[in-house]
Amino acid sequence: VQLVESGGGLVQPGGSLRLSCAASGFAFNIYNMNWYRQAPGKERELVATIGSIGGTTTYVDSVKGRFIISRDNAKNTVYLQMNSLKPEDTAVYYCHTRRSPRDYWGQGTQVTVSS
Repeated sequence: VQLVESGGGLVQPGGSLRLSCAASGFAFNIYNMNWYRQAPGKERELVATIGSIGGTTTYVDSVKGRFIISRDNAKNTVYLQMNSLKPEDTAVYYCHTRRSPRDYWGQGTQVTVSS
């Protein structure tokens, strides 16, 4: 299993970024996919989840209405569209999936929101 994130960077408050996570080595289309983030000095938190079939989505309250998680099963890729970014969104963002009993993580991509 391999998860490779891309798309992070430096953006001004109010700006947008789209993160991508390319997955390989497993049947991507039958697993839920998640985005987590970890800010300096804080615990890693679950930001958004998308279901396998049907694509049901859930979000942490702090990003509702601003972030959109989506997936393209033909490309084995999950996305996180981040709009109206705030300085408190600054963190390393990780792609994640669970094939019980193991958790799989990408290497992370840094998102910095600053003027």
